[in-house]
Amino acid sequence: MSDFAGRWRLERQIVHDDGTVAQFTGTATWTPDGDRLRCIEEGEMRIGDGPAMAGQRVYLWDAGLRVYFDDGRFFHTVPPTGGETGHWCDPDQYDGSYDFSDWPAFTITWAVRGPRKAYQMTSRYRPA
Repeated sequence: MSDFAGRWRLERQIVHDDGTVAQFTGTATWTPDGDRLRCIEEGEMRIGDGPAMAGQRVYLWDAGLRVYFDDGRFFHTVPPTGGETGHWCDPDQYDGSYDFSDWPAFTITWAVRGPRKAYQMTSRYRPA
């Protein structure tokens, strides 16, 4: 888990099934928080040609590589060597894949499907 500690550059692309594309550019910073790491993602999101909007998301990671939302709800488990993970957020399914093959850079891809959401999100992290 300590391999993630520190500041990372974050670039994210979200492609909705209707063709709408959003871009997020910013940082992800993992800092110790008791026996966990707190990950704060912050930066700017742009949807299509629209204006940039500030955005932030906070996650908590424990020693077992379990990821929680900042309110304590379980999100998913990170596969230590990369691979598949998932999260059911009724009524939508999140299918994720971690790729550590270019470590210390890594990529997380989420395919989200359900009656409320339909998109693919790819996040690329590189040491800052």
